Amino acid sequence: MNLSKSLLIIAAFIFTISCDTNNTNDEIATPETYEFTRNGESTVSFSGQTTRIKMSGELTSAMTDFDNTTKELLLEMFRNQTENGADANPFSEAELNAATKNIKSKVAASTDFFSTNTAVSSEIKTQFETWLTAQVDEVFPNENIQAQPGVAGQIADGSSTRYVSAKGFEYNQLVAKSLIGALMTDQILNNYVSTSVLDAGTNIEDNNNGITAEGKTYTNMEHKWDEAFGYLYGNSSNTANPNLTIGQDDSFLNKYLGRVEGDDDFAGIAQDIFDAFALGRAAIVEGDYELRDEQAEILRAQISAIIGVRAVYYLQSGKTVLEQANPDFGTAFHDLSEAYGFVYSLQFTRQPGTGQPYFTKAEVDGFISLLEAGNGLWDVTPQTLQDISVDIASKFNFTIEEASN
Repeated sequence: MNLSKSLLIIAAFIFTISCDTNNTNDEIATPETYEFTRNGESTVSFSGQTTRIKMSGELTSAMTDFDNTTKELLLEMFRNQTENGADANPFSEAELNAATKNIKSKVAASTDFFSTNTAVSSEIKTQFETWLTAQVDEVFPNENIQAQPGVAGQIADGSSTRYVSAKGFEYNQLVAKSLIGALMTDQILNNYVSTSVLDAGTNIEDNNNGITAEGKTYTNMEHKWDEAFGYLYGNSSNTANPNLTIGQDDSFLNKYLGRVEGDDDFAGIAQDIFDAFALGRAAIVEGDYELRDEQAEILRAQISAIIGVRAVYYLQSGKTVLEQANPDFGTAFHDLSEAYGFVYSLQFTRQPGTGQPYFTKAEVDGFISLLEAGNGLWDVTPQTLQDISVDIASKFNFTIEEASN
């Protein structure tokens, strides 16, 4: 089934079960741009999200800087502090060094999934630090050594050179693609568009009465929704109309929404997501919280689908290479390292109308164990990649063929 059509069915279902007639959905038009004001001043703010996107970009770039990067530097970039807790200056941008924000505190940190699951949150944060450390301890010393089963090093990918672990994984790809789930997707779907965050404390009463946060132009509820918006569009060149450059503004969720939008099978998803963000924000302004929550469910379905589609895409890309008579292992390992990150990100997706991800952590760990078994990517079979792809596609409204185009 075409993804856009299936999501329209979801939206129609949500509308059908709405029972509050104080505000009807057709009273509020979907804004063409993400611009909202109060007393002539903008009420849109998501600077913290822009900061973390930029920090994540510098972190993943530093992972392949053999000449200048140290293990301590990578950990400081992740934490934005030194190991003893002192302020650090690990970034090239002074603005990032001056920021009080950091990546680590928002990884696996959503209210809905992790506020009562701190042990798992800590485990996931530690996993990222393990990958960062392993890049320097395992891969860096073997920069000029040819990779082989059980030995980290370099491997050719056409005219490019990749640097892989002893099991064939590019740690920089694992970090980059896993952040799409553990940071961007988790914060959007399971935190900032969640009723537990939007409606916390006196947010409903304050929003109804136009009471803004101290010293700010926005209400707390407006700001929470904007922060969700920022994890997708926060680095866009035109944040009022970010689809003008969708896929070009960062290397994380924005980039891969652009990639999915570029597939004819999923064309329209970028507009659908933007419209849900814009209409949800307009609904907050008008105090229509059922309409707001309907848009949140649409966001959960569609942003989760980005993760699922790209996981299958890269699994199938790697499978196609490995099926060749003389496979280019560098190409396959690059694709499958990206696949690993998207598979890892599945645990942060959210099934509409539920409090559950499309795949639990245990299920994701099962997929990962298949990719890591033995000598990892040196040993993985096309059949294993096909089996994982089938399992993922079966949870979403797309086929393997559609996702692998």
